[in-house]
Order: sequence, then structure tokens, then C-alpha cells
Amino acid sequence: MAGYFDIDVNDVVEYIARKRAEGVRLTITHFTAAAVSRALYEDIPDINCYVKRGKIVYREDANVCVSISVEGGKGMSAYVIPKTQELSATQISKLIREKAAEKRAGKESGGFGAKDTIGRIPWPLRRPVFRLIKWILFELGLPIPFLKLPKDPFGSTMLTNIGVFGLEYGSVALFPIGKLPFVITMGALKQKPTVRDGEIVIRWFLPVSGTFDHRIVDGAQIGVLANGVLKRLKDPVALDTPNPPQDPAADES
Repeated sequence: MAGYFDIDVNDVVEYIARKRAEGVRLTITHFTAAAVSRALYEDIPDINCYVKRGKIVYREDANVCVSISVEGGKGMSAYVIPKTQELSATQISKLIREKAAEKRAGKESGGFGAKDTIGRIPWPLRRPVFRLIKWILFELGLPIPFLKLPKDPFGSTMLTNIGVFGLEYGSVALFPIGKLPFVITMGALKQKPTVRDGEIVIRWFLPVSGTFDHRIVDGAQIGVLANGVLKRLKDPVALDTPNPPQDPAADES
């Protein structure tokens, strides 16, 4: 199941421009990762899960796997940002830059870090090896150290930006080893006319598509997630502020 819509991100774009003037490097990807993780963690945590032997297994944190364009746009990697829901857009930006530097230095780890090793396996053996890796990671819940694979290598969801390649709309398929309830695809930012307060104005819009595992996610839940993301992208200052978990004891005092 997939869906497409455009998000008004004019406030985020203007905020990014102000921060860049101050020397802070931010992109729309960093804000979208923050918005998606917070909406997933706070608004609709019942889809932050995967199917294991016919049963639902819930994840504790909303860890977003962000695709990274490297080697001048000729290669792709990805990084699972731990506890994404607690981080500011600036903190997310810093972690992604560090991950890209690791890739350039040949120190890549995580789900994409094993792709070259697996790619060297002769094709008749590749499928059974792939099934064995999936069984170890998700059925046993164990990491695979020699492949640099943690036990949940793709996190809660994947966010990929095809806009860096000049594409506006696209849909990424779910991949079985990912065990992801949904994947979000971002297109290229576009200025479009819209009506605000009865007047036609030009604002920045972000094309977004989502691909969902219908065993986990239904239309109502997609609506909750989408509205949560839309609401948060209207407030870039909040998204660029750390969002640590509340201490229940502090509320009682």
C-alpha cells in the first residue's frame, strides 16, 4: 500500500536559510527525520513494530534509517539514528555527517555495511545465506559481528531522499530483511502556488510518498502518522530542539 502528498515546508526552508547564514548545515531531510520519529513514537507507537512468526514485536525507540548519498551522488549508504525521537535536527545532521565520513574512510557498518561482503557470495549460495542472516537477526534477535550487522539493522523506518537526484515523486518498495512497517520517500523541493488567507501565494512544498506493510498499518493509522508529521513540520524551532523523554517522577512532584 502506498500514498503520495505534498507538504508545505515553507517555514522549515526559511529556518534552514537562517541557520545556514549562521554557519549551521541543515537540510530538509534532518527535519523530516525528526518529525517522522516523533510522530511515530508519540502519536502512533502501535505501528513501531515488525512481524515475527506471525506475532507483533514492538520496538522501544523510533530509530530512523536515513539514506545517505556519497561519492558525489554515485553511491548510497544508510545510517540508523539511535533514539531519533529525542534528537534535534542539528543533532541528526551531525550524526549523519559523521556517518558519511565513516563511509568515505571505509569504516561503514550497519545494514548497508554488509552489502559488499554479501555481494561477493556466489549467486547460487546467496539466497540461503540471505535467509540465514534474516533468521539470525530477527528470529533469534542476535547481531552478526563479522558482518558488522546489529540485531535490528534498519531501525523502525527508512527515510530516503530521491530529491537529491532531481526526482519529484517516487515510491520505494519494502524489502523483506528490513522488517519495516513503512518507508518514506522525499522528492525534490518545489515552489508552488497555494491559497492562504484568501490570497494566492508561492510557498515551498516537499513531495512525500509512503509505502506501508498492510499487515501492520491501516488507513486510519497512516492518517494519524501523516497528520503528526504535518503538524511538526510547521514548527521548525521545536524540531531543532532536543526532545528528551519526560521523567514520570517529575510530573508527580
